[in-house]
Parts: sequence; structure tokens; C-alpha cells
Amino acid sequence: MDSPADAPETPQIYLTTPASFELGRFPDQLARVLDEVEIACVRLELASRDEDTLSRAGDALRAVAHARDVAIVITDHQILAERLGLDGVHLSDAARPVRTARKALGPDAIVGSFCAASRHDGLTAAEAGADYVSFGPVGTSGLGDGNQAQKDLFEWWSQMIEVPVVAEGGLTVDIVRELAPYTDFFGIGDEIWREEDHIASLRKLMAAMEG
Repeated sequence: MDSPADAPETPQIYLTTPASFELGRFPDQLARVLDEVEIACVRLELASRDEDTLSRAGDALRAVAHARDVAIVITDHQILAERLGLDGVHLSDAARPVRTARKALGPDAIVGSFCAASRHDGLTAAEAGADYVSFGPVGTSGLGDGNQAQKDLFEWWSQMIEVPVVAEGGLTVDIVRELAPYTDFFGIGDEIWREEDHIASLRKLMAAMEG
């Protein structure tokens, strides 16, 4: 099962869910994308803090992802990750300690850390044992604190650090083309879910990864 810990040289797709979705429809939409395109990992990214909503979504999407041998993680809710049989947790800010999540979930779980545009936070997460570090937004997006993660951060990271890196937030064809040589994964979500044809939108971004 691929995960952001298994990054090849060509960037892979780390797919994030919408912040809200209809449970009666979205699992089928996700299934169609996973059937058409090779995805390394799925992240359940619901804005809801309702445990029942998160649990039902996690159960449904785990079934879709695992049936296709794709890893699935959840943002921040490490207790639910364990309870629902998910593959790990994505920590949404660098203040959430990687070591605590690792201790709770065990050595085989995926633990990733979003570090906005901070090289220092990325290094701290990597040294604490994160499987991947995510920087963003790389474009215009509500992600993080509004400071964009620049190309030079990804260039430096790819040259100096072995821990895989994810570029996410506000991706465009031009940004994907620019960052493709320096990132292991592109975290793609709203960029495709807001479009009517999710798969065509994703393929357009994938084409930019090839240069």
C-alpha cells in the first residue's frame, strides 16, 4: 500500500477530500477517481468536529480506499484514526507534536505534519519522525496563515532533506509545472472537487507534472 512515506522520483498525488460532502454521493465520486487515476494516499479533511459525522465518513471512505489498496489518513483525529482502522493522521499545524501521534498510533502508522511555509517547523517535524512534511499554500488559498510556500523552500528541502515533502493549497497548472521537480507529492483537493469533471481536472494537473 502506497503512502507518503514511499515517494518515488516523479510526484504522486495525495488526494484530500472536500471540507464537507454528502455521504450519499461522495464515496462513489472518490471511487471513480481512484479507479481512473493512481493515487498514493487519501486524506479525510472534513471541517466538522462531530464525532458521529467523522466516524461515518471515515468508515465509508476507508472501505473505498482499502478496496483499491490506497492508504487513508484523517486530519488531526488520531483517536478516530485508530478506532476506524485508518492508516494514520495528518497533523494540521506544526504545534501538534509528531512524537505524541506516533506513540499513540504505533510505528507502522502514517504521521504527517503540515508546516505552512516554515522551514524550521518542517525540520522539527522531520526530526521528530514525521513520514512526510507538507508545505503550503503554494498559491492563493485559505490554507495556513496566508504566507505562501515558495519554490526555493521546496528546492532546498529536496536537496537537503530525505523526508518526503507535499506541496498543497491553491495549486494551478503553472505552479504544478514549476514545483514538480522539487516535490514528492501534490496535495490536491478543492482544485478538482469544485470542478464538474473531477477526473478531467485532475488529469490536467497531472499533465503539468510531466513538464
